[in-house]
Amino acid sequence: MRTEGTGPDLRHHGDAEVRDDGAALVDLAVNVRADTPPSWLREEIAASLTSLAAYPDGRAARAAVAARHGLPVERVLLTAGAAEAFVLLARALKVRRPVVVHPQFTEPEAALRDAGHTVDRVLLREEDGFRLDPAAVPEDADLVVIGNPTNPTSVLHPAEVVARLARPGRVLVVDEAFMDAVPGEREALAGRTDVPGLVVLRSLTKTWGLAGLRIGYVLAPSEIVAELERAQPLWPVSTPALAAAEACVTPRALAEAGHAAHRVAADRAHLTAGLAKFAARGVRVVEPAEGPFVLVRMPGAAAVRHRLRELGHAVRRGDTFPGLGEEWVRVAVRDRSTVNGFLSALSAALP
Repeated sequence: MRTEGTGPDLRHHGDAEVRDDGAALVDLAVNVRADTPPSWLREEIAASLTSLAAYPDGRAARAAVAARHGLPVERVLLTAGAAEAFVLLARALKVRRPVVVHPQFTEPEAALRDAGHTVDRVLLREEDGFRLDPAAVPEDADLVVIGNPTNPTSVLHPAEVVARLARPGRVLVVDEAFMDAVPGEREALAGRTDVPGLVVLRSLTKTWGLAGLRIGYVLAPSEIVAELERAQPLWPVSTPALAAAEACVTPRALAEAGHAAHRVAADRAHLTAGLAKFAARGVRVVEPAEGPFVLVRMPGAAAVRHRLRELGHAVRRGDTFPGLGEEWVRVAVRDRSTVNGFLSALSAALP
């Protein structure tokens, strides 16, 4: 592991691959579960539209999220997606030395830099399987950000290893946006109150296909929640988004998410097995992968990406993630039929 300062375009995200001339492509670039939101969730959201004349009231949704994690409501903050939470953390918390563990989702660092912070990076290494060594994080870091499972590596760090990053006087931010795609949510820290300074971020946009609605939440000590809440604008989460939040933490929804996580695991196994057949052509998958996406290294990846686009498929470039380079791409897990089509296109696109 090593630390580093500046780097690539932190504002590039997977949706850029499927905008404009990419809109007709088969999307393996965005990590939102396909065929979502389900009809019952659309109906819940639609029913909330009759209340749009009133200002949003987030109390019921906040209580529902708190109950889902066994926490008091004072430890929950609803946000307009997890991305808003990163901005709130960057603006509201008074920190001297923030550290972001990469490769990971780049928005936390971008938000910190926009707020005027100097950000240190800890880069996890390919030869270590992109796995975390808590000792690599500077002892004087008073804000540490890590994803689990991590985007784009799909590495699931053991909860107790992540918890070892906690210190008195340090805020430990764990982005669990993809944790509900892990069967049993093993290694989750959400709901834990025994880890000092722990802030867990969750997103409801990935599993439920609500990226356009913007809904997520923060689980944190009440004093941190209060600081973040003061930095929020009035009524930050819309009434339809609040309805979605409440619906997505019901027992029915949690059971459906659990079933979906097992389907993702099976589809991911099919994808990685298919990619393994290209090993002789230089293709390597970071394993074990535990998220709804895989990180793939391949020769001439930039040219392969362009060729895949010509063949009707979009994947996420990897060189905008600190710690990776042009030889990397991220591929979202899709159903077997879609994956088979992609693997056929990849066979033609590889040198």
